[in-house]
Amino acid sequence: MTTQSLDDLSKKLADFARQRDWVKFHSPKNLAMALAGESGELLEHFQWLTQTQSAQLTEEKKAAVAFEMADILIYLLRLGERLDIDLLDAAYRKMEINGQRYPVEKVKGDARRAEEYD
Repeated sequence: MTTQSLDDLSKKLADFARQRDWVKFHSPKNLAMALAGESGELLEHFQWLTQTQSAQLTEEKKAAVAFEMADILIYLLRLGERLDIDLLDAAYRKMEINGQRYPVEKVKGDARRAEEYD
C-alpha cells in the first residue's frame, strides 16, 4: 500500500491534465459522464459471473479490474477538484449519516434500503 494521500494524487492528476491542456475538457459534466462510462467498464468484468466467481478473480482479471477502479478514482478525484469538494471529508460525513440511517441494532444482517424499514 502506498503512503501518498488522495490530495497528493489529486494534485498530480491536475498537473497531468494541465500539462496536456486537457483542463478545458474536464468540466464537471464531462468528468461525471466519463466516470459513468468507466463504471460501466468495471461492471463488464463481473457480468455473468456467479457470486463465487466474482470473489475469486484470476490474477489477470484482478489486474484489469484494478485498472478500471483506478480510472474511476481518477475521474472522481478530478471531479472533486473541479467542484472544490473534499472527498475524504464528504465520505466521512456520509458514513456518519449512514450510521444514523442504518443503526447496527436495527439492520444487522439485513440488506434492505433505509426506506424499507418500519
